[in-house]
Amino acid sequence: MASNWYHLTFIIFNYFYFIMSKEQSISFIGSGNLAWHLAPALDNAGFIVREVYSRNPHHAEQLTSKLYQAEVKATLDFSTSNSSIFIIAASDDAIETIAREIILPDDAVLFHTSGSRPLSDLQYAATPLIGVLYPLQTFSKQKKVDFKSIPVFIESMNEETDEVLRLLANAISPQVRKITSAERKAMHVAAVFASNFTNHLLTISKGIMQEYSLEYEWLKPLITESIQKSLSMGPEASQTGPARRGDLETLDQHLEFLQEDESVAEIYKLISQHIIDHFQP
Repeated sequence: MASNWYHLTFIIFNYFYFIMSKEQSISFIGSGNLAWHLAPALDNAGFIVREVYSRNPHHAEQLTSKLYQAEVKATLDFSTSNSSIFIIAASDDAIETIAREIILPDDAVLFHTSGSRPLSDLQYAATPLIGVLYPLQTFSKQKKVDFKSIPVFIESMNEETDEVLRLLANAISPQVRKITSAERKAMHVAAVFASNFTNHLLTISKGIMQEYSLEYEWLKPLITESIQKSLSMGPEASQTGPARRGDLETLDQHLEFLQEDESVAEIYKLISQHIIDHFQP
C-alpha cells in the first residue's frame, strides 16, 4: 500500500514539474546581439531556455554554449517543443516571415523584440497570444550589459499575454512599462538619433583624427563631458559650438576643410543649419 502511494505521489510530482517547467520554458528564434544577452538573462532569472533556432546554426551553437540546457533547433517546426514561450529576436525584416512559417505547440505565447516593428507583424502566427518585449538599449556581443538598468517596454493584445510579458520583464528589470506600437516606433526613431547617429558621428570624428595622425584618445574627455552635460543639463541647454553661436566664418572654414569629402561636408552643413534654425530667435 505504501509502495503504491509513493508511486502515485511520484507520478503527480513529475506531472506538475513537467507542467511548471513547460510554463517557464522558452525557445529563441534568432541568435544576434539581443538574443546573446537576453537569453542568458532569462536563463539566470529562473526560466529555462530550451532551444535556439538561427539561420546560421553556428551562431545558434555559440549561444547555446552560454545557456544551461539549451539545444540548437534545426527548423521552425516547434510543434513538439516543451517550451510555451517563443521569442523572435531576429532582424526586423524577418519577423513577419517567421510568424507566418513558425509551427507552434498549443497555447504557445509568441513575442518579438523589435523597437520599430508593430505588434501586428505577428498576426499571422498560429496563436492569438502575441506580444512585444523591447529592451531599450544598444547591444553588442563583446560588451556586457546590466538588465537591471535597462527599461523594458511591453505590448500585448490580451490579459493572458500581458501577464506572461510582465513575468518575463520583471524578472530581468525593475523598469517595465506598457506602450503602444506607435509609441514604440517614435521611441525607436529617437533612439536611433541618440545612439546610432551619435556613434556614426564619432566614427567620422575618429576618421578625421586618424587622417592627420592625431590620437582619437585626445577627444575622449570632450566626448564624456558632452554626454554627461547633456544628460544633466538637457541637450538644448548644453548645446555649444559655432552653429549655436551663429559663427558663420568658422562654419565656412570647416566646410572648406571638408571639401574633399562631399558626403561628410554635407552632413556637417545639414546639422549646422539645423542647429542654427533650431536656436533662431
